[in-house]
This record gives sequence, C-alpha cells and structure tokens, in this order.
Amino acid sequence: MHELGITQNIVAIVADHALGKPVSRVTLEIGQLAGVMSDAIRFCFDVVAKGTVVEGATLEIREVPARARCSDCGVEFTQQTLYQPCPCGARNFERLSGEELNVKEFEFAETIQQTAAV
Repeated sequence: MHELGITQNIVAIVADHALGKPVSRVTLEIGQLAGVMSDAIRFCFDVVAKGTVVEGATLEIREVPARARCSDCGVEFTQQTLYQPCPCGARNFERLSGEELNVKEFEFAETIQQTAAV
C-alpha cells in the first residue's frame, strides 16, 4: 500500500509549511486517474499525523474528474479510464486533469489565549 508513504509525505509537507502552528484542516485534490485510493489516505492520515502539528486536523479530499482534449477533433471529454479514447475514436489526446495529487490548502487551528487575573 503506497498510500502510507504518500500520506507520510503529505503530513510532512503540511507540517513543514505550518512552521510549528497547529493545523485544523488539510484539503487534498486527488485525480480520478492518479492511482491513489482516497479511502486509504483517509485511513492512514490520523495515524501518520499523530505527534505532529497536523494531529487532530480534519482531512478533506476533493476528487478531480479526468478530462482530456482530443488532438484530432478538438473536443474535450471526460475519461473513466487512463486510455479511454475520444468519442470520435481517436487516442491522440492531451490530459487536462485527473492525474493530480495536490495539497490544495491547509488551515491553522485557532488558538485562544487565556489570561489569568492577578
């Protein structure tokens, strides 16, 4: 399951950019054809985040549909598989989306400072 290693990298990226501040939410974009199982990332996330500034953060995963543009007829179309041809039958296309795996954003946890009356 390579998703464990991917999740470790995601948490490391967020933790590095958080600069020690607690993170409350992490948003990922995972393309339909990225070869990554979103459920496996969710499964690993809490375990991998334990002991880091990402611990306790909510994980939001946005699935990105696979889209391509045919080089022969110019039509844009949705793909369900990696090598699905254009509706015109051509297999000469440029993939526009669906293979990405991005840390889209993360949100810092609000820290409430309490002052004690003296």
